[in-house]
Amino acid sequence: MAKVNVVAVPWEDDRAAALREVLQEDIHRRYASHLQSSPNRDAALDALKVSPDDVLATVIAISDETGPVGHAALRSLNGEWEIKRVVVLKSERGKGVELLLMAEIEDIARRGGASRVIVQTGNAQPEALSLYLKSGYLPIPLYEPYATAIPFSHCFEKRLA
Repeated sequence: MAKVNVVAVPWEDDRAAALREVLQEDIHRRYASHLQSSPNRDAALDALKVSPDDVLATVIAISDETGPVGHAALRSLNGEWEIKRVVVLKSERGKGVELLLMAEIEDIARRGGASRVIVQTGNAQPEALSLYLKSGYLPIPLYEPYATAIPFSHCFEKRLA
């Protein structure tokens, strides 16, 4: 079995950007028809944008056999610590990479003084919903900007010790 290490990188790191592109293509495939017909299309696209100025941490998972296989980021959103852009390559899902990414991003938040982290995902991402629930996240009411722009979102929190 391949060894996977999670390392911190700048948001602009080429490997991180390539993984975010994989996620973007997947999101587009899953939500394109819904967004095309939505009167909130522009607001939804704006809500999903991540400004590099708000990014607190970016981590990638690197397999010693195949290279970069996963990504997660942490950003500041209205005084909260929000997890963004969690993606694991399809070929690596179910091997624990996603749990390594979540543990590392939670540790970064904890060390930064966060008492909780929050995360949003859409209703067409069952893998994400499963990951957050399996990782001890609890459903919370939709928060902005998603409550208005993407009402089919699911939001979660995890209290950090």
